[in-house]
Amino acid sequence: MRLALIGATGMVGEVIREILLERQFPVSELILSASSKSEGQKIKWNGTQYELLSPAEALSRKPDLAIFSAGSEISKTYAPKFAEQGCVVIDNSSFWRMGKDIPLIVPEINSDVLNKSNLIISNPNCSTIQLVMALKPLHDIHPIRRVIVSTYQSVTGSGKIGQKQLNRERAGVFEGETAYPYQIDMNCIPHCDVFLDNDYTKEEIKLTNETKKIMGDPNILITATAVRVPVEGGHSESVNVEFQSNRPSIESIKRALDAFQGVKVQDFIEGNTYPMPIYAHGKNDVFIGRIRNDYSHPKAINLWIVTDNLRKGAALNAIQIAEKLVEKKLLFKKVEN
Repeated sequence: MRLALIGATGMVGEVIREILLERQFPVSELILSASSKSEGQKIKWNGTQYELLSPAEALSRKPDLAIFSAGSEISKTYAPKFAEQGCVVIDNSSFWRMGKDIPLIVPEINSDVLNKSNLIISNPNCSTIQLVMALKPLHDIHPIRRVIVSTYQSVTGSGKIGQKQLNRERAGVFEGETAYPYQIDMNCIPHCDVFLDNDYTKEEIKLTNETKKIMGDPNILITATAVRVPVEGGHSESVNVEFQSNRPSIESIKRALDAFQGVKVQDFIEGNTYPMPIYAHGKNDVFIGRIRNDYSHPKAINLWIVTDNLRKGAALNAIQIAEKLVEKKLLFKKVEN
């Protein structure tokens, strides 16, 4: 199949190219697109040199599938144009996620909603993906009433600019392009994305609204605080989960989580075993630990969740959506006349 990758040179785009090879995704023709400053340059993939095209040029190649990871404005402008040609779009930006007729997919949870009418499919926010991977198996056994989440988000969630700012500051250089309004090295900034009129950030509202949509339950109460931390390996979340009725036992919670595809329980405090970004970096699973009863509330528990935000939080999830489309025969090779 003809696969277009829009945003091929960004941090997520680079990981998408890696995972396409790792998972041997069936690509007969790869079409790579990047920003105007990179157009015309060449990059190597699977032993072949590819020229970087503009989104318009990529569109003219009539791909069967396009994965977008180039920001909301590019997705807003070009995703409908690709879809009009019959190309299925998997979009990593936030622009289409809450659209009424746009599926927001974490394959382990809700790929059953995909059908042949879906020409634009949204990839959720990185923090949302790891959160719902923990909530879904619990909600299935004991319905959840309320979730309180605090995130500790890697600088890689801000792209190369965030990573470069951290590395410059660690080297003692505090000049240059910045992703944050303050120094990030040796600091934590309770500010991810822009502030909204309700005093929450856009990232915190994404977590709230996207979780409800993916879980298919608008009645779950969710509140979030999103924090940027000087870490590169992945996002972490401290999560308090309140159940509607009496909480299940910790043993049954661990069993439910460990049995869920894509989740690994790391919870052996006697050996100081718990999830950390330094361990999750470069891995595909969502790691969950510090699983314990909340002794301040008879129906609540606490969890600690970590995943590589560039892999399961973005690139891997997008490719897993594509794999589901292939599995469900929702991608068809176009025949040229």
